[in-house]
Amino acid sequence: MDFSLSEEQRAWQSKARKFAREEIRPISLQRDRISDPRETFDWNIIQQGSKLGFRTAAAPKEWGGHGIDFVTQALVIAELAKGDSAIAKTFSQCWKWSHLIAESCTPDQKERFLKPFLEDDTYLLGGGITEPAAGSDNRLPPDDDPKAGYRLRAERKGDEWILNGEKCFIANASVGKLFFVYTRTNPNVTASEGTTIFLVPINTPGLRVGTVYNKSGWRFYQNAELIFENARVPHSNMVGEVNGGHKARGGKASKFGELEYAANAVGVCDAAIEMAMQYAGTRMQNGERIIEQQVVQLKLSGMHMLTEALRSFVMRVAAESDDNTSSHSAHNHFLMNFATDAIQRVCNSNMDIHGGTGIAMMDACADKLVRDAIIWTHIAGDSVQRMKAIRHMIEFQRS
Repeated sequence: MDFSLSEEQRAWQSKARKFAREEIRPISLQRDRISDPRETFDWNIIQQGSKLGFRTAAAPKEWGGHGIDFVTQALVIAELAKGDSAIAKTFSQCWKWSHLIAESCTPDQKERFLKPFLEDDTYLLGGGITEPAAGSDNRLPPDDDPKAGYRLRAERKGDEWILNGEKCFIANASVGKLFFVYTRTNPNVTASEGTTIFLVPINTPGLRVGTVYNKSGWRFYQNAELIFENARVPHSNMVGEVNGGHKARGGKASKFGELEYAANAVGVCDAAIEMAMQYAGTRMQNGERIIEQQVVQLKLSGMHMLTEALRSFVMRVAAESDDNTSSHSAHNHFLMNFATDAIQRVCNSNMDIHGGTGIAMMDACADKLVRDAIIWTHIAGDSVQRMKAIRHMIEFQRS
């Protein structure tokens, strides 16, 4: 597989690397240390990045976005995440839903929602998926249990839908302006058959933001509750068809999620390696740099090996997604699980190399990377549940 980059891809990569080094990294630890989760967010960095195209990078060119491909997206995410994983995710979260707007929304919806998104540097997107009592059934819904999956009810009343229920851990919930909310419009069938997606602006009557979660990692990234109490949503805001939510999200846009997280993990691993190499090369012990010690060399070698393996896997999945050459969707799930293992092992090794400095002195940033890496264990479904993706490979072989 040819992984050579075009001039445009290199330009995006270089621009992201410069922004991460000069603008993101200098504020990363400062934002992480703020105790109030509502105050960790910084609009200034979002507006700066937005002016450079990082918020609208995946939006269609014909509407004024940049329309970069999956390979370019992976490159940009990795560079931004090297500066700060949570800030990178705030930008790429908007790409996830830009893909869905491009694929599944009507011209009227694009005019009403995509156009303002492209014009406003503070317009962030999010998806209302996770619920307190639905668990991982939203990721791989059971084929035979109507009670599993989404609980947020949507009932039609004339030209409106009335939404009641709660979403939790919703990305950008306390700062976003538009959310793609997954609802249950038929409770008598499975989630795959009875889910409908609606475009819901944050100022919708009956919608309010609840708790903003005080997380151990990804502190910049805002996750909060969205509470729907007779929220009134116009029928014209429905994405696709009634009970067609899973179909609406089943196109090329569905390939982005696992790739996004894995590319982000590459950036974090790069940051951990850079940190570990710098520390090991300058830290003196018994008259010699600790990088001369075999145990440190073995840890550094392991960190490099895992990171480069993950980078290659990311680039393969990105290229296959651009070319539509992937034979089955299991690769994306396996990529996410490998990213989870790699990022945690690399960041823990970085902490080990820093020793007491990494644990007791936050100036080393080693502990921050470990706390950020923990997020991968339960994001986009848990690791064990994601391994069930093997069923996709079995189904492909049977067909």
